[in-house]
Amino acid sequence: MYNQRTKRLTAILILLLAVVSSAQENYTLSGTIRDSSNGESLFGASVLLQGTSIGVITNEYGFYSITAPKGNYTLLISYMGYEDISMEITLDKNQKMDIEVSETALQLDEITVTAEEPERVSLKKPEMSVSKLNIRTVKQMPVVLGETDIIKSIQLLPGVTNNGEGSAGFNIRGGAADQNLVLLDEAIIYNTSHLLGFFSVFNADAIKDIKLYKGGIPARFGGRVSSVLDIRQKDGNSKEFGLTGGVGVISSRLAAEGPLFNSNGSFLIAGRSSYAHLFLKAAGEQNSANFYDLNLKANYKLNDNNRLFLSGYFGRDVFEFGSSFNSSYGNLSGNLRWNHIFNDRLFSNASFIYSKYDYDLGITSEQFDWISSINNFNIKYDLKYYVNDRFTLDFGGSSIYYDFDPGQIRPTSETSAVNPLSLDRRKGLENGLYIDAEHKISEKLTLQYGLRYSTFNRLGGQPIKLYENGQPVVYNPTLEIYERGTEIGETDYKRSETIKSFGNFEPRAALAYQLNESSSIKAGYSRVAQYIHLLSNTTSVTPLDVWTPSGPFIEPQLSDQYAIGYFRDLNNQMFSIEVEAYYKTVKNRIDYIDGSDLIGNNTIETEILNGESRAYGLEFLFRKNEGKLTGWLAYTLSKSEQRTPGGTAGGPGINDGNWYYTPFDRTHDFSLTSAYQLSKKWTLGANMIFQTGRPVTYPNGQYEYQGLSIASYSDRNSDRLPAYHRLDLSATYRPNRKPDARWKGEWVFGIYNVYNRKNAASISFGQNVETGANEATRTAIFGIVPSVTYNFKF
Repeated sequence: MYNQRTKRLTAILILLLAVVSSAQENYTLSGTIRDSSNGESLFGASVLLQGTSIGVITNEYGFYSITAPKGNYTLLISYMGYEDISMEITLDKNQKMDIEVSETALQLDEITVTAEEPERVSLKKPEMSVSKLNIRTVKQMPVVLGETDIIKSIQLLPGVTNNGEGSAGFNIRGGAADQNLVLLDEAIIYNTSHLLGFFSVFNADAIKDIKLYKGGIPARFGGRVSSVLDIRQKDGNSKEFGLTGGVGVISSRLAAEGPLFNSNGSFLIAGRSSYAHLFLKAAGEQNSANFYDLNLKANYKLNDNNRLFLSGYFGRDVFEFGSSFNSSYGNLSGNLRWNHIFNDRLFSNASFIYSKYDYDLGITSEQFDWISSINNFNIKYDLKYYVNDRFTLDFGGSSIYYDFDPGQIRPTSETSAVNPLSLDRRKGLENGLYIDAEHKISEKLTLQYGLRYSTFNRLGGQPIKLYENGQPVVYNPTLEIYERGTEIGETDYKRSETIKSFGNFEPRAALAYQLNESSSIKAGYSRVAQYIHLLSNTTSVTPLDVWTPSGPFIEPQLSDQYAIGYFRDLNNQMFSIEVEAYYKTVKNRIDYIDGSDLIGNNTIETEILNGESRAYGLEFLFRKNEGKLTGWLAYTLSKSEQRTPGGTAGGPGINDGNWYYTPFDRTHDFSLTSAYQLSKKWTLGANMIFQTGRPVTYPNGQYEYQGLSIASYSDRNSDRLPAYHRLDLSATYRPNRKPDARWKGEWVFGIYNVYNRKNAASISFGQNVETGANEATRTAIFGIVPSVTYNFKF
């Protein structure tokens, strides 16, 4: 028996020694991939050992790590819009290799749309429902008034819509605008619009990367149930000083960047401002509107393993409507980040983030100001561990402190009839821990699986109303309406107390199975919890929207999304096809009772009911990635519904408790985006869009009661606005210039809505004052809009 045990132990030791010996023969190559012209790190570059399946994608800071057996290899590096690099390496020890790659052409010389991920990585990676846009692609799209717009550009992708012209925000797969997490250098942006939705807050000259997660959201993200829009600012040119800018019809912009600290760092300053209000004032117009924003970023390399980043954003909109009304709103954010490389396999990033959104509304005739804001402080720590060529681990945590100020209404003069009113401030603390793994099971099958655990504490410092039978909303069967519940007192919570706490496990999983060298199938599942809610009974974000946390009467939203897709490259990646089907449910989705009043309301729980929503659809995307003609065709067939029963409040609920369309439902959504390189001087662009009209509720009759004419309405959202469609064209002209000239310029001519379609933003009903006849009034924001912009780079 002793001999048998000895033999077994010897065999185990031999096996362990073999494993260790094998492990000792594996070495790691790590470093960063950067742009050779400006030193910008490249997110999503492919690093591959030729003839093997060993390869990785650089992270958000351009870092990569590859582990492989000892030997000689050919290292391949590729990135969209850049020259491929091939170099021979000998892997006989752990090595650090920083590599610079060059663009295929100068930025103003050529416009190219390239596949999302080079070297067919998109076929192998288990990313579901993810879209990337090259900032050069965004800049060549025709847009209203010639202002490049990132938000409107992503609306040309399948599954992404908006609520029409002049509306803020965007909708993902039938979700509301507040269900999207929008990040600018990791800082939360609460309102993405300038001029009430005509433009977005993102200055394209300051942006480097755009990545949209419509589903399959990685475990490191949390807090929103529909999507994550992750936008990264440029780091700044570390090689030489440069200027970029443009002069347009109603706004101009200028960005400066250059090296710092003897090229151990760099900076970026980008500003943008509109000046249409100056022309309005000069023309004697009393109404005016303008915006401005500022992007800042700097970084410093402490040593080979440590780098600091400091970034910020400040933007503001100001409106004046005669002498009776004025308003301003804006975002403010800042982020201090520390990148640290522990070793050739472990990368970390610590972030300290501040975000604020506020608005100020003044009505002179009523002599009052209404000021509201939301502030949050966020601490994040993320780590990435490259275990080996088949296994990568992401893990970390975050903590966000929220301070919600719904508003202070105060008189502007001592003689004002308005009494001061301060709505209760609300505070909350959201925490999250996550772990996420990417596991290559075989040459064809790759898995991504992870788990996030999130908690939310609604903090004290405010009184909470108590209602009879615990019902803030009750149903009146006599009048057949929902009414405010009966208050029976209140409980005052101290700041150190927790009013209510929540906790949720959020599993995430995805797989990619490569059928052959040119096609794969993918599937994914994700659960996400959302603890803060936007209070608005309009269809899109407005400056006056108020955010509120989950608490005693508002449960966190919980979404479950399933997706499956087929992906294929055609003709050596000249063309590509993506087809995805999805099904998404959301629990605890609030909706508003008929006649709800949200403005200046201190007890919002008396205006809402809790329900659920669901959305499902089929998305199709066809790309042409190379050649003089590039672009894509996107089509989405979908349905988005909501159901809100009466629950404990009694009664039938909204729409008799039946399913009804959400305001974000679009049965058909079609878009065609293209660019054609006519010559070295001229590039032509076109967008064509068609969408099913937005669901609305119309009156279906009227009756008279005690001399009053009262309208009756159809079921909620049972009608629709007319279909939305338009065609945009652009032409970009680049004059002759010497190849080595520092100054590079281009003229961009555009026509928005070429055939002058009067798309309905809304349809209102009323009576003609003179004839007494009922009539419908259709409101349109834009007809045909020509524009011209001059862009330059120095």
